[in-house]
Amino acid sequence: MAESSEDKEVVKKDSIPHFFPTYRITRKLYPLPIILVVIVAGILAYITYVEYGFQVDGGYLPESEMGALGGILNGIIFTALATVSAFIIVFIIKKKGIGVLKYLFGFTFAFIGFFQTWFFGEIVLYLLFSRSPLLFYILDIELIILVAIFTIFMIYQYFTSESIKTKNFVVLYIGLLIGATMGVIMPLWTTLAILIGISCWDLFAVLYKHGPIKQLIDIASLPEDQNVPSDSELKQKIKSGEYEYDTSKLEIGIGDLAFYSMLTSSALIQTNNIVVMILTAIAIISGTGLTILGLKRNKILPGLPISIFLGISIMLFSWYIYTI
Repeated sequence: MAESSEDKEVVKKDSIPHFFPTYRITRKLYPLPIILVVIVAGILAYITYVEYGFQVDGGYLPESEMGALGGILNGIIFTALATVSAFIIVFIIKKKGIGVLKYLFGFTFAFIGFFQTWFFGEIVLYLLFSRSPLLFYILDIELIILVAIFTIFMIYQYFTSESIKTKNFVVLYIGLLIGATMGVIMPLWTTLAILIGISCWDLFAVLYKHGPIKQLIDIASLPEDQNVPSDSELKQKIKSGEYEYDTSKLEIGIGDLAFYSMLTSSALIQTNNIVVMILTAIAIISGTGLTILGLKRNKILPGLPISIFLGISIMLFSWYIYTI
């Protein structure tokens, strides 16, 4: 049960389907998944960008030619595509039912799980066996087979197992793969523009009454306690201080984990300074803590804005301090 004063009624939040890509954890341990994705994604990004030398100018428009303008436009395009995609998904769910998300999540996780595990696995193999080309090619073929088996097993377990640990592993794993990849391929201005754009989008999608994420959660939510007041009564009682939501157990979205690790990975490879990365991670964790405090008075809150804006600010400030 969440910590609360004795005169407040603690209300459990609605549950969402088990297959939704959220990392479930107790409030006291919330920094753990963030720390894990930051460390692993950072290692993958560093060996890919620095040790292997995989340095590309990602994004829809070349930032190397257009500079900051290209990065800003990339962020706008990325955010616009995310917006349109979210509304399309909500529309399909209303027509076909919430179960269609299983196929969407399954395909997405399988695609990312296979190709990005293979991508980073090949880099590790190359760094270890580049002096033996024949051995590298043999191991690469074996790697493809093993990654395919691992991906199939992972997706099967995600949708058939009731284990929270299994689900959490998959969410964490896919999240850090996305974060590490985007941290490597997206240049600085594009990274900042995407993170700022998606954070603003997160605010709208979660807090606006017709926002796609809010609609999705409302459609999928199942009330755990049938005796709670109606939504209007509950809002009034929470506003007056009589009630507060239970925050003893939390759900961190896979997108939050992905963008947290994207920012920290980018901080590491752009500044080549692990201290800047660590300070950025601490800022993100602190921002998440502030967001959690607000969950006592809100059923759901966007996980990105406070953490990302605080993380970007600390990253740029600490980077500037180190350069002078």
